Amino acid sequence: MVFTPCALDFRETSMTAAHILIVEDEVKLARFVELELSAEGYEITVAHDGLNALTIARESNPDMILLDWMLPGMSGVEICRRLRSTGSKVPIIFLTARDEIADRVAGLDAGANDYVVKPFSIEELLARIRAHLRLKTQDQDSNVLEFEDLKLNRLTRQVFRGTRSIDLTVKEFDLLEYLLSHPRQVFTRDQILEQVWGYDFMGDSNIIEVYVRYLRLKLEEQKEKRLVHTIRGVGYVVRE
Repeated sequence: MVFTPCALDFRETSMTAAHILIVEDEVKLARFVELELSAEGYEITVAHDGLNALTIARESNPDMILLDWMLPGMSGVEICRRLRSTGSKVPIIFLTARDEIADRVAGLDAGANDYVVKPFSIEELLARIRAHLRLKTQDQDSNVLEFEDLKLNRLTRQVFRGTRSIDLTVKEFDLLEYLLSHPRQVFTRDQILEQVWGYDFMGDSNIIEVYVRYLRLKLEEQKEKRLVHTIRGVGYVVRE
């Protein structure tokens, strides 16, 4: 098997120590890729069989997986399918000698993000890794809502006021997420009831006031300035 490494002088170094899982049963090839990626500043874990790879992927939650197709114990396609079936969105790049169009389609249909055929240029592989990590970062950023010193993460369901972590109930979080989704936009009571409690909600009509009060108590616990405001006769808004 032939690989085409390029001159180190032209490489971009990774901006963060992203964790990449290499799944490859050819030990020499796995070591080659591991050394090249380590030189770029990535944190690397290597697995040589499918079952071990699946366990590592589930337990360590890597930022990316480089996945061979033919593996002992479990195929790369099966690993990909199982991860996607549990909701994992980790970027997966197949590294495989299978270069038929049908194979590429099968790999992508299984949930892979990209497909690189062996033998490959290490520089091209590095470029694809950087591209997919950038997309992953952009996707994560879209799930973080910020206003002033208030930050809400939709994926982890964490809320911070500055460096202070705030524990919210499910409905408190949903209400804050809705209001924070469009800062300075006033939402009516009907809009909030429909989006947060559901259009068929038949409970107490004062439920919004109750939960706004809960939110304010938690968001202003350390005497921080108020961010959730009442617009009398209209509704509620997140603003300065």
